[in-house]
Amino acid sequence: QVQLVESGGGLVQTGGSLRLSCAASGRAFSMYAMGWFRQAPGKEREFVAAISWSGANTYYADSVKGRFTISRDNAKNTVYLQMNSLKPEDTAVYYCAVNYGRTVPKTDYEYDVWGQGTQVTVSS
Repeated sequence: QVQLVESGGGLVQTGGSLRLSCAASGRAFSMYAMGWFRQAPGKEREFVAAISWSGANTYYADSVKGRFTISRDNAKNTVYLQMNSLKPEDTAVYYCAVNYGRTVPKTDYEYDVWGQGTQVTVSS
C-alpha cells in the first residue's frame, strides 16, 4: 500500500505560482500512474492532471492546460504539480492519488489511494 502526503499549498495572489509536492512511501511508487485532483467548496472533486509511471505521458484538464505542469521524480518517490498564472477559480483542496492499474485515469473512482489534501487559495 502506498501512502501519500501532499505539501506546498498556501495563499497566493492572482497570477502567482505554487508548486505542490506529493511524497509517496510504501509500495513501488515508480510502477504506478499518479494523478492530481481538486475540490472547491460546494463542488465535486475534479481531475486536474495525471502522469504515467515513467513520466513519458501527461494529461491535463482543459481548465489548467498551459498553466499547470505535472512531473515526477521516481528516485525521490515524489510527484509535483507546478501551477503558474493562478486564478481565483483554482482555489480548492488539491489531492494526489495513485492508480495501481496500467492506465492513466482521469476519473477519481479509478484511483486507489489518496493523500489528505493541501489547500490552495488564490486571492483576487
